[in-house]
Amino acid sequence: MTGVLHLPTLATPASFNPTVISRLDGRPVVRSPEQLRLHRALEELGWTGAIDEFNDAARLKEQSVPEPILITTNGTILAGFGRWRSVLFDDRHEINCIEYPLGDDEALQFTIRHHQPQRGWNAFTRIRLALTLEPHFQRRALDNMRAGGKYKGLANLPDVQRIDVRKLIAGVAGVGARNVSNVKAVIETAHPRLIEALGGGTLTINRAIQFCKLPRAEQLEQFIRYSEERATNKVIRRTIARPKKEKASLDVVAVLDALRRREVCEPGSVVVRVDRHNRTIVLISQDLLAGPCSQKELQLT
Repeated sequence: MTGVLHLPTLATPASFNPTVISRLDGRPVVRSPEQLRLHRALEELGWTGAIDEFNDAARLKEQSVPEPILITTNGTILAGFGRWRSVLFDDRHEINCIEYPLGDDEALQFTIRHHQPQRGWNAFTRIRLALTLEPHFQRRALDNMRAGGKYKGLANLPDVQRIDVRKLIAGVAGVGARNVSNVKAVIETAHPRLIEALGGGTLTINRAIQFCKLPRAEQLEQFIRYSEERATNKVIRRTIARPKKEKASLDVVAVLDALRRREVCEPGSVVVRVDRHNRTIVLISQDLLAGPCSQKELQLT
């Protein structure tokens, strides 16, 4: 007789919920900014989001009562990165903080959840950070099962329990579970330039997955082409949406002839892209006007 094994669903500990932690749970303290530090996961990631927060903090520097920085008892910053950088930059020796008794794993969960709607914390960055919690959730999963008498001595998680761990990571990052799997695949196979673009928000996870089906060298080539097309389409959309009266215009036939001659002289210098717009728009570089084909030859009027 074949039975069906039902594994327990993982749940976050009742003692910690990163979405409801308040100042009442913390203790006001005054620290030296040199005593504070980034979470190790942020340092390993090479996170640079504090630049935006630093600029925001600089604009709000004149506040009579500056917002305190949230930290853990060991000095890990939970929130207020920009204010911390600003204090270091101004060479001040004290900073107001609210201190919470959180471990490293809990601190990272709080930081990710707290910053979810802010710049520099897009879905890719949040997932990548949350993935560093995977060993923590896996240990908890095994502890839960062993406490119930199941899988004693088991070193690896069953596949069903792995799905629960993925859901926990997705919950921390505020995304769907599928995106967690996609980001793991991207991290393993993507060209470093794609990883950089994902962190900067100039590339989506779904688009990166498509690129990752290609060899790394080809990924970079396709990404560069994709970026060029995005930039070109942005210019085209602006041109169509807000047509401007130009002081000078070019004769279309002369331009096309000049482009033909440029391609003959310098093969590959003229690139044709197929676009969805109903109008045909020709974008030319400034060097075409300043080159062998002068403004006179192009009948600039």
